[in-house]
Amino acid sequence: MDLNHFQELPIISIIRGIKPEQLQPTIEAAIAGGLRTIEITMNTPGAGTLIGEAVRLFSDKAWIGAGTVLDKESLAEALMAGAGYIVAPHAHWEVIDICRKKHIPVFPGALTPTEIYSAWIAGATMVKVFPISSMGGVSYIKELRGPFKDIKLLACGGVTLENLTGYFAAGADAVAIGSQVFKKEWIESGNYELIQACAEKFVTLVKLKKNSCLDHR
Repeated sequence: MDLNHFQELPIISIIRGIKPEQLQPTIEAAIAGGLRTIEITMNTPGAGTLIGEAVRLFSDKAWIGAGTVLDKESLAEALMAGAGYIVAPHAHWEVIDICRKKHIPVFPGALTPTEIYSAWIAGATMVKVFPISSMGGVSYIKELRGPFKDIKLLACGGVTLENLTGYFAAGADAVAIGSQVFKKEWIESGNYELIQACAEKFVTLVKLKKNSCLDHR
């Protein structure tokens, strides 16, 4: 799995704070629900080991990446573990540059127009607009599309089943979700079928809106 698969189904699912014994059934449920791009955050205890295990178990079924990569040290750990792509809540120029030189897809976070443009010209594969809900959500993506018609934008932070279609209609190239699918109570209680069912709903909406909005922009 790689960037091409992500572009076909442009949704990143974020796993944070998971325990080792919960990793396999959680990702299995996500994949069963149709999710194909899965991020494990580096502020999860033992993140490097978890990413390595996820890559070992699921690299043929999902694109496993690392999130919350804050600096060169966490980047090195993520790449050593086999992360296929890198996501951050901010734009760390050295992290972006290293990924660009190594041909590793990188999704740095940015919020203001200046930050978004700077991250893009620095080499971002796609700029993660985060936290999007704090800036008005769908309407902010629509405003950004005015001057930034060619910058690829990933909406993250408050994306739900109710507003997801609006993000694509407004011009988002992709979305990221986390606790909407990976609810702590579902994982703790072992109700992985609920993760699968929720994932299916998101995937269905993304496929519909990608076909109707992105392909005709």
